[in-house]
Amino acid sequence: MNKEFTFAINSICFDEDYQPSENTRITTNFANLARGESRQENLRNTLTMIDNRFNSLAYWDNPEGNRYAVTLEIISVEMKIEGEDGANALPLIEILKTNILDRKTGEHIEGIAGNNFSSYVRDYDFSVVLLEHNKDRPGFSTPDGFGDLHGKLFKCFVNSSAYRDNFAKPPVICLSVSSSKTYRQTANRHPVLGVEYRQDEYSLTDEYFEKMGLKVRYFMPPNSVAPLAFYFTGDLLADYTDLELIGTISTMDTFQKIYRPEIYNANSPAGKSYQPSLKHQDFSLTRIVYDREERSRLAVEQGRFVEDQFIKPYQAILEQWSADYAL
Repeated sequence: MNKEFTFAINSICFDEDYQPSENTRITTNFANLARGESRQENLRNTLTMIDNRFNSLAYWDNPEGNRYAVTLEIISVEMKIEGEDGANALPLIEILKTNILDRKTGEHIEGIAGNNFSSYVRDYDFSVVLLEHNKDRPGFSTPDGFGDLHGKLFKCFVNSSAYRDNFAKPPVICLSVSSSKTYRQTANRHPVLGVEYRQDEYSLTDEYFEKMGLKVRYFMPPNSVAPLAFYFTGDLLADYTDLELIGTISTMDTFQKIYRPEIYNANSPAGKSYQPSLKHQDFSLTRIVYDREERSRLAVEQGRFVEDQFIKPYQAILEQWSADYAL
């Protein structure tokens, strides 16, 4: 008989006093900011950048540019396998939830869940499985079934009662565009999302997220310098309000300026035909300290961790569940 998977959701506020929990992936973007001597200054500056970006986009009835404040929750998802011993559930993913305070009316507006996306199993897929598959091989390829398990686990979570009980709308995940692809500007314009870009073929990340049930569109918001990749179900433009979308844009545009300044804090905007590059030299640095090399190294360590603690011990159960799983 196929095992049942259940999910538990925990939430912690991401503010200047945030301390990563022991179960948080240390390669997670927001956890990386909260480490070292500059941790509190990092966090304070990041949150200020998010608020400023939000108000610049939500400019109507906002003459002083300070009407709104964004608060962030880190949502940690744990998975329990039916009938398995052990007090601790398995850490699965972490996402961010935005919430918006309208200082003029006092209203608290629920934002979108998703935004940043962190996953132990994705670390395993990209930092262990993919590297081993391509070791000593000519060219680059993905192994059969690459991303299948992760995609089904994500779908199972989003369709679970745990998700429905905590979030009003499906998630939107916002990531950097791929440096291996060329993006071309279209005539489509959205007042909040900005100008739409398209590309001729999906990136590996696009294909991986497609297995999670997510479509992708690329938009460069007003006063941004590069398009962002938005992963979603349903209709991105119709299913979410302008303020909900601005919450995601302001949060992830800020994070990308910190993590990929060569692309998102470049000194000139993307043209009609655009290929991102981390080797670009004409960019500005934020005042926020971030160790990108450490993050890449730790991703491999955490991929090995999930292999030892999750994939190998539960391999038979996971394979059977994946083979039988259907929406």
